[in-house]
Amino acid sequence: MKQWRLLHHHRASTVAAVPSRQPTAATPHRLSSITVASQSLLPECTRNQNNKLKKKKKLRNRDNCRLRRRRVEAMAVLSDISVENELDEEPGEVIESAPPQKVGEERQLTNSGLKKKLLKRGSGLETPDFNDEVTVHYVGTLLDGTKLGSTRDRDQPLTFTLGQAQVAVGLDYGIITMKKGEVALFTLPDDLSVSPNSNPVTQFEVELISWIKVVDVCKDGGIVKKMMEKGTRNERPGDLDEVLVKYRVALVDGTVVAETPEGGVEFHVKDGHLFPGLPKVIMSMTRGEKAELIVQPQYAFEEKGREASSGLHTIPPNSVLHVNIELVSFKPVINVTGDSMVLKKILKEGEGAFTANEGAQVTVSYTAMLEDGTVFEKRGIGEAHPLEFITDEEQVIAGLDRAVATMKKGERSIIHIHPDYAFGNVEVRRDFAIVPRGSNVVYDVEMMDFIKEKAPWELSSDERIEVAGKKKEEGNLLFKGGKYQRAGNKYEKAADFVSEDGPFEDDEEKQAKALRVSCWLNGAACSLKLNDFPGAIKLCSQVLHVELHNVKALYRRAQAYIETGNFLSADVDIKKALEVEPQNREVMALQKKLKQLQAENNKKDAKLYGNMFAHKTKGSSVATKRLKVEKEEDERKTEEVMDKVADSAAPPDGGLVVDSS
Repeated sequence: MKQWRLLHHHRASTVAAVPSRQPTAATPHRLSSITVASQSLLPECTRNQNNKLKKKKKLRNRDNCRLRRRRVEAMAVLSDISVENELDEEPGEVIESAPPQKVGEERQLTNSGLKKKLLKRGSGLETPDFNDEVTVHYVGTLLDGTKLGSTRDRDQPLTFTLGQAQVAVGLDYGIITMKKGEVALFTLPDDLSVSPNSNPVTQFEVELISWIKVVDVCKDGGIVKKMMEKGTRNERPGDLDEVLVKYRVALVDGTVVAETPEGGVEFHVKDGHLFPGLPKVIMSMTRGEKAELIVQPQYAFEEKGREASSGLHTIPPNSVLHVNIELVSFKPVINVTGDSMVLKKILKEGEGAFTANEGAQVTVSYTAMLEDGTVFEKRGIGEAHPLEFITDEEQVIAGLDRAVATMKKGERSIIHIHPDYAFGNVEVRRDFAIVPRGSNVVYDVEMMDFIKEKAPWELSSDERIEVAGKKKEEGNLLFKGGKYQRAGNKYEKAADFVSEDGPFEDDEEKQAKALRVSCWLNGAACSLKLNDFPGAIKLCSQVLHVELHNVKALYRRAQAYIETGNFLSADVDIKKALEVEPQNREVMALQKKLKQLQAENNKKDAKLYGNMFAHKTKGSSVATKRLKVEKEEDERKTEEVMDKVADSAAPPDGGLVVDSS
């Protein structure tokens, strides 16, 4: 039979796979508001039962060991339910999310027997998770009606941390399926109940009043964040963004060691602030969020601490910090060019979801300044008229052009531009001041309006052909002017307008194909000029895919192959081109160049290998000579020794030596 399963991010009121959300390791330093002694809320009868259990534990160690093993096994079963369900599925079976549970309906949540009966619906879609701090009312009973404990008797709800089994082992797995304000009755089997030795089954009627999200920011317990107030949006700041925060930092004993002014403090996340772990915390927060932090020494001031200076308080070594923090707001900073040379800081969000694109007609107002604040130009400010231009047409400096193309209508941004995207190493005279060579410049820009260039799908087939032709001609002019990168972009856009995906009539298709091929070939020429040889090979291959014997494509691809050292592929393309046009001078000249390069390459190889073998031969000859000299020396020494031996053994006066035997 199918098991109902709940989607991870949209849990319904009951699920079959709840235990797949296992609690993480318990946080070593609990937040101050967590109720540790939750047992103090239980009535006298429950405390007496617990005392009896303690006495029995002393007398029955063996049984308790078995009990602990059973609980561990039960937890293991809970954690493996998802896997078991997957193993039990038949091939092709579709697992659906659980339908909303009806009031009065009871469902089994786990294979271990945990059941939930919905008594009152909650509000919203969110549910708590393990490690969150929940506040509940509950009434615990045995099946015979014996009351185990109740927070309602004292009208004092219980606050505790999910995942630590502070009330009952299995109850936490039920609470994580509840919404705010929901009331449910949970039936716990003996392995998951609060007092397994007194009755095999217990029940808890639970009302989820509220919960506080608790996040282990660094996943190691080093920074624990308790969310006291949710933010107003879902966006979180990035490392480049400029944030405005308020905080108050205290030691464990309550001594305040740092506090922001009433208006807060601004800084860029990547620059860091106060202590090393703060940027990680800020990037986990949303605009307007308030939180309490417990920061361990390794993310604060470690064993060094901080000495008092310039109004700063002393922080002892290895101090744990308690921080109240609020992310008031932040200004997104966009790395427009990807190399951090054009940075756009958004001061005011624009309207809608669309931005000006390349080729858009834009109207902007701005104040242009040097880094020291000297204003050198204004447009649309005071009596000056706004500036109108078309993006990606080099009508303004590159940095301004690129940044404006990312702006929405009504957006206001500060744009910091490196000299490489501004005026370079040239001194420029503007309306109010001279811009020195090599200057970083700053533009305070507001996008007043823009008209986007129409996309290919917004045009008819004949309009697309017309636009493609115009863009190709613009590319030709840029190529003649030596602006190969921008020319290549124009050819690429032109090809997009007449791509094979667009439906064309027969006559139109011929025009579109001719334009595509022409733009690919011209784009390959730009790539060769820019030393982008893989790009040239790719574009020429696209041409040859539709025109197998295109001589220009074969010629330019052969050029690229030569530059990449692939002489074999270059030779193949050249021979194919000459088969089509045997008298093509450019191809013949390229073939001659290839043969020269191959000959030079062969000479280098021959010399290289010749030197290697010569070195080996020379080494062998030297070794042979050395052995010969050593052998002659040894023979000479042996002869001398033998002569000495012979001299000493010779009889005196030259007498004959006879055999005396």
